[in-house]
Amino acid sequence: MSTISFAPSIAILSLLQASLVALPGSRSLPPALRLASRWWALVLPGSVVVVIAGIGVVPGLADGLTYLALVAVPPLAALALGWAMRGARPALALLPLPLFALAWVIPETLGGEAAAVLLSAFACVALGVLLASVVPARWLKLGIYAMAAVDAYLVGTDLLQNPNDVLNTAAPAAGLPQLQFAHLGSAVLGFGDLFIAAVLGGLLAGDRRLQLRATGLAAALALSFDLLFFFVSVLPATVPIALTLGTLELTSRRGALSDPVSPPAPARDPRGAAA
Repeated sequence: MSTISFAPSIAILSLLQASLVALPGSRSLPPALRLASRWWALVLPGSVVVVIAGIGVVPGLADGLTYLALVAVPPLAALALGWAMRGARPALALLPLPLFALAWVIPETLGGEAAAVLLSAFACVALGVLLASVVPARWLKLGIYAMAAVDAYLVGTDLLQNPNDVLNTAAPAAGLPQLQFAHLGSAVLGFGDLFIAAVLGGLLAGDRRLQLRATGLAAALALSFDLLFFFVSVLPATVPIALTLGTLELTSRRGALSDPVSPPAPARDPRGAAA
């Protein structure tokens, strides 16, 4: 059994969340796969609303989500390691295989928990890069703010806790790993908490200095935010990421975050900025 206490557990997870801002590379999809639209930004707040509301109405949905994560997370992690993240190499796409094995064989040890957390984190990098490649920057920023606002509202009104507990309890058969959240030691972060950080990283991937600045800022804000656990038991961990983006917008030179930072298509469509 993992015995690490809550304080170092949540600190490690918060630093992992912040690191996901630094990992996404600057990538573009082939034109046939781009499907660019501002409406994809709704994935961010929508993922919270649909999951929490869905489980609240149909608790059995949590079982479906744990199997969805079991099936989707490993190949997404492979996509991140082989293509989406900085330093990606095709050979690294095989790394999810031993990570999955560790998460399955020794699930209640720190090594098994860390393997499962890394799988979910890498999967979020792939999702963040994919989303950043199809959503204009201004709409992606609004999506980040909206997701944090929805998360904070649900936590503040006690609407998130029960469905979230049901989701975290759901487990696939045969002792297969739970990949629908990040659990390390005595602390838990939601999949969405990692996802929003990777989306911010994808948004900033075109400017490495700004991306690294955001990573340090996100780490400081997340660790500071964790101090509130002295007073409450549940916090919306998406908020430090939204605060990071807001701080960058306030302090960066005018226009630094105005345009999409994902690389444009080889033949740019002048209508793309208004998509």
